[in-house]
Amino acid sequence: MARRERVVRMSVEQPLWRALTAYRVLTMGYAVLLCVFGWRHYERHWVAVAYLAVMCVWTLATLPQVANAVSCTRRFLAADLTIALTGILLTPLADEQVRSMDGSTLPSIWTAGAVLAYAIKGGWRWAGLASSLVAVANVVERGHPTRDTLHNVLLVWVASIAIGYVVEVARASERTLARALEIEAATRERERLARDIHDSVLQVLAMVQRRGTALGGEAAELGRMAGEQEVALRTLVAGGLIRTSYVSEDESEGAVVRLVEEPEQPESASDDIDLRTLLAPRAGARVTLADPGAPVPLPAPAARELAAAVGAALDNVRVHAGAAARAWILVEDWGDEVIVTVRDDGPGIPEGRLAQAEGEGRMGVALSIRGRLRDLGGTAELISVPGQGTEVELKVPRAPRAPGEQRGKAGAK
Repeated sequence: MARRERVVRMSVEQPLWRALTAYRVLTMGYAVLLCVFGWRHYERHWVAVAYLAVMCVWTLATLPQVANAVSCTRRFLAADLTIALTGILLTPLADEQVRSMDGSTLPSIWTAGAVLAYAIKGGWRWAGLASSLVAVANVVERGHPTRDTLHNVLLVWVASIAIGYVVEVARASERTLARALEIEAATRERERLARDIHDSVLQVLAMVQRRGTALGGEAAELGRMAGEQEVALRTLVAGGLIRTSYVSEDESEGAVVRLVEEPEQPESASDDIDLRTLLAPRAGARVTLADPGAPVPLPAPAARELAAAVGAALDNVRVHAGAAARAWILVEDWGDEVIVTVRDDGPGIPEGRLAQAEGEGRMGVALSIRGRLRDLGGTAELISVPGQGTEVELKVPRAPRAPGEQRGKAGAK
């Protein structure tokens, strides 16, 4: 089954475009109401009616243009601002007393919508340019700058530049978050592949190296080559040469993170598997399995990952505790969580050895065990005393069972 691609879109400015759309419609209605209530003050009614008709038709017809950054083109912005400036300059023609009475212009606060579109589209620099043109038009319309005119111009200028700056900061934060998601996705994929490779290829190469060295002759050369390939493969996995996501930028949707996901398992994630059936093959002459005697159901992905972590712990016993070491697997079902403990009677782990192994790129405990449990929301605790063996406790949480359902606990053997 082919891999699936999950697309995560992040656009902090999209809500701003929706708000701008609503603002343009509301301020259009406000400008019309101002004209209706101030109808008796107009000397040339036809000028006001003609302009407001054009403004209303333009506003409603261009609603899709302010839906996102792609639709809001430079040509549209120029035309929109031109209509706003024209309305300001036509105001004295419709109402000759507006200069002396310091009244509202024909477009009123609808003009700010054109300036805000510049701010959202191009940032604070575009906003500064548009608001400056509006300021010049207002001064020309008044004939002489008044206190209220300067106050309104300054308010539009500061507000538009501030919004433009916030949009630029939001876009930068959006890109940073997208990069962080990309890094996180790549890291998780590397860890998943590292676990799988550790549980198969690396273990085989390490075994070939040890056996070849012990046999000597041509086998020793094969062992040396296997050791070199093991180091190269560890370096490849740890170096992060696997890219599982990438970031692109879509003007209409902001930053876009495309995550490549593994194909789904044939069984549904809601299907339960009895954990005992996955752990039973691990039992043998030197591995004792103690389970509750009743099914231990877990969702299929969680059960497989937990069983794989147990397998990784047993691999560590065989590799580091010696062929004569014995191991015990204890399964406990507590309803809200499942605990699996793997204990051995080997020589134990010297203090500081785990940190040293991680530094050398040996990922058995770090990824094959702890990484798997972390992805399941569980924990992995390792207790080792030199000369007294090692104990690994794996805990996986799950939803509580229905009341009355039996839960079991295996006795220690």
